[in-house]
Amino acid sequence: MDSRVSELFGGCCRPGGGPAMGGTLKARGAGGSSSCGGPKGKKKNGRNRGGKANNPPYLPPEAEDGNIEYKLKLVNPSQYRFEHLVTQMKWRLQEGRGEAVYQIGVEDNGLLVGLAEEEMRASLKTLHRMAEKVGADITVLREREVDYDSDMPRKITEVLVRKVPDNQQFLDLRVAVLGNVDSGKSTLLGVLTQGELDNGRGRARLNLFRHLHEIQSGRTSSISFEILGFNSKGEVVNYSDSRTAEEICESSSKMITFIDLAGHHKYLHTTIFGLTSYCPDCALLLVSANTGIAGTTREHLGLALALKVPFFVVVSKVDLCAKTTVERTVRQLERVLKQPGCHKVPMLVTSEDDAVTAAQQFAQSPNVTPIFTLSSVSGESLDLLKVFLNILPPLTNSKEQEELMQQLTEFQVDEIYTVPEVGTVVGGTLSSGICREGDQLVVGPTDDGCFLELRVCSIQRNRSACRVLRAGQAATLALGDFDRALLRKGMVMVSPEMNPTICSVFEAEIVLLFHATTFRRGFQVTVHVGNVRQTAVVEKIHAKDKLRTGEKAVVRFRFLKHPEYLKVGAKLLFREGVTKGIGHVTDVQAIAAGEAQANVGF
Repeated sequence: MDSRVSELFGGCCRPGGGPAMGGTLKARGAGGSSSCGGPKGKKKNGRNRGGKANNPPYLPPEAEDGNIEYKLKLVNPSQYRFEHLVTQMKWRLQEGRGEAVYQIGVEDNGLLVGLAEEEMRASLKTLHRMAEKVGADITVLREREVDYDSDMPRKITEVLVRKVPDNQQFLDLRVAVLGNVDSGKSTLLGVLTQGELDNGRGRARLNLFRHLHEIQSGRTSSISFEILGFNSKGEVVNYSDSRTAEEICESSSKMITFIDLAGHHKYLHTTIFGLTSYCPDCALLLVSANTGIAGTTREHLGLALALKVPFFVVVSKVDLCAKTTVERTVRQLERVLKQPGCHKVPMLVTSEDDAVTAAQQFAQSPNVTPIFTLSSVSGESLDLLKVFLNILPPLTNSKEQEELMQQLTEFQVDEIYTVPEVGTVVGGTLSSGICREGDQLVVGPTDDGCFLELRVCSIQRNRSACRVLRAGQAATLALGDFDRALLRKGMVMVSPEMNPTICSVFEAEIVLLFHATTFRRGFQVTVHVGNVRQTAVVEKIHAKDKLRTGEKAVVRFRFLKHPEYLKVGAKLLFREGVTKGIGHVTDVQAIAAGEAQANVGF
């Protein structure tokens, strides 16, 4: 576990287990001992050791990077000091890509000193002035009393600072929604994005379905996208008070893009494509309270673990069950999450304070797994999930983002449309670089291994016009009269200077997760690498003749249909029936344009 989070938990919770009460991590800060990262000898009375669990004496020491800032107090700063504080706030907002969290009443070493009422009011007034200076709003997340060497009541206050959006550069988080069929994924998204509770018969999900057979069966078979916005004050922005997606984007400082994936086993290939191609920041695993972990839930959980996608769990339909049934489902989840294969620390969220803590700890450690119990019909605990999503910070830091933006442009093609009066449109994610309207790019590889020139006519993010696209952002690009027949999913659009390499043969280091017999040369599997999905044949297993379940090896694959653009180090997942394996690309045998046809297949 991350050392900062270990300190925050006070050492009482380990990945293999938890506290005695059901093994679920309760929302708490650091433990009561001075070994948690604070200076020794500061406690002059012993009340902290027996104090409340959610009023710890220490937080982890303040980190130089990241979007969390500790301030003891901000009372009547001089003009020079004020300008310095504003510059510091700009840095924290940049680190958090538009949002930061201020802990008022906390020393830099993490000691919770607290402030008297008058000092806290003055500090919040100064913080408000600082936020106005940088074009941001502040929202008080929570206040806590601390017990530290004082007879007067003292408090610490946690404040969210969020920048008012400019030029559509709102913070955008992508959340993949996983879970078994009929667990209520589309219904929950309908309730969150439409702002109206479900009637118990699936009314909320109707707006999410894309095909007639989905409406008739009530089951998702394709990938759909829904958005939920939060404004600079942390208020929900959805279709209940906005008629179009463009209005939601204009009013939002933070956008949650939900990727609704199929739950039925026969659409598993679509779910895998959504996880590998759309690069979600995290995943929401939905479990029905009345059925527990059933059907494809374990498979979806395994996919998230294999692809190292952080996830949190929502137990739905609690209105249909007795309290004991919900508790049994939660205990079942805890057991599964603590297994050696998962190695997670479950954290049950039961209050708004828990939701704030869960969002921060989820971002700090991949081991922490928040669990929510809610109903889309009665609305029970639905607000706790909204608080979590509002507070959830970006899971990638600004330094990684800057490095990606400095690279050459690379856009992966996931969807292809034809729009009347617009022409050919492609949807996908910008993996690296910056893309602007009017940019000249090349797209490929085609069946013969070539790349074709094209021009980006216009860009849209979340159905709203956008002039500049940055690395990590998903969007749709209009290509004008470019022939749609020349495009397919799995292609990439890159800068002409990149001179991209393509391959029909590649090697990967794999782990065979399951195979009924022996995995050997000549076996055909469907390979998923990013947005690439194609059948490949096993040409060679290095140092072995065959593989059995659980064994590792370096395997050489050959695509059967057409060449692809692959990068060394990319995560790989392959499947065929019950056969499944994971790994990463270790080598690609680059081929030149025109040689592709001779190198594909046997």
